[in-house]
Amino acid sequence: MHTKDNWITTPVTADLLRGALEVERTEHGVLPHRLPAWARAQCADGRLAMAESQPSGVRLAFRTRATAVELDTLPTKRVYVGAPPRPDGVYDLLVDGLPAGRAGVTDGNTLTIDMTTGAVDHRPGQPGTLRFTGLSARDKDVEIWLPHDETTEILALRTDAPVAPAPDRGRRVWLHHGSSISQGSDAAGPTSTWPALAASLGGVELLNLGLSGSALLDPFTARTLRDTPADLISVKIGINLVNTDLMRLRAFAPAVHGFLDTVREGHPTAPLLVVSPILCPIHEDTPGPSAPDLTNIVDGRLRFVALGDPAERTGGKLTLRVIRDELARIVEQRSAEDPHLHHLDGRELYGEADCAELPLPDDLHPDAVTHRRMGERFAKCAFTAGGVFTDRGV
Repeated sequence: MHTKDNWITTPVTADLLRGALEVERTEHGVLPHRLPAWARAQCADGRLAMAESQPSGVRLAFRTRATAVELDTLPTKRVYVGAPPRPDGVYDLLVDGLPAGRAGVTDGNTLTIDMTTGAVDHRPGQPGTLRFTGLSARDKDVEIWLPHDETTEILALRTDAPVAPAPDRGRRVWLHHGSSISQGSDAAGPTSTWPALAASLGGVELLNLGLSGSALLDPFTARTLRDTPADLISVKIGINLVNTDLMRLRAFAPAVHGFLDTVREGHPTAPLLVVSPILCPIHEDTPGPSAPDLTNIVDGRLRFVALGDPAERTGGKLTLRVIRDELARIVEQRSAEDPHLHHLDGRELYGEADCAELPLPDDLHPDAVTHRRMGERFAKCAFTAGGVFTDRGV
């Protein structure tokens, strides 16, 4: 039985966090960010602000002999008007790289979102505590992965033995950027998003810049990728450009070139993988925008529909097929002078046969089983012998 006299409180500082690009000191504790402040200042979009503060891939990482760990956090829960409550965010515990526990925090702030009007109401709440006990008393590496889809302020870390930052194990750093699918969408937990699974299988350190609704070829995102130390880089481009109906084909190709040019300024020879969209039937041949279908939301069934007209493709509107063809052309063109640039058709991660077996539950996002399949397939494409992220692939 632990009492308050047994605990050692360790300040949470940047050297105890991995996967965050910046750590903000708040009134209550610290808030990990996946975009730096200068980048956040260049876009006032509330959806981006929410996504980048949701700590997908961010984890506490320390070395300790502790048998018990407590973490006080202040999460921000999302509530959608008319919809059933969302499950609490998941915290995954790894000990020496292996799953060792899972917990959640039920308290926290509440962000109420009305999808019919776009109105957002923020109400402050109380922090909560999660606890892991029964750990081995030996020296070990401990990681606590924060919820991939729930903004999380860290207030306090307590253990029954001293902690030190986890040592550098010499693993390569994989920097990935993509949409909500890369952030984790409906994955079972933070270590179960497809990038986290692929990183585990590939034995690399993940920096996940999957930004829900915000993989939009923004220049500040490209500069963030440029300025972030990494050994391996991938960018998954497409679905958000279609479902926001952000640009036309005339703007798309130059924007991709500019995005890649910027990344290459900071990483001139790193393996750089361009990944096109996974299969998404509603947008294969129908442009965006997409919108939520709230017909059955009271029963917990949210679906998305494409609002564009296939005939609009002749005017330059983007579809997923158009984007895949254009990305393949761009990579082929650039790779003549950039041998470290590679392309992966997203349908190799999730294609027609997968869709028949595991359809997208809301017609836009993969479920937990599909995340696992995508992670395993990406690891096979990128990290196995001959893959683009292996020595042979380089």
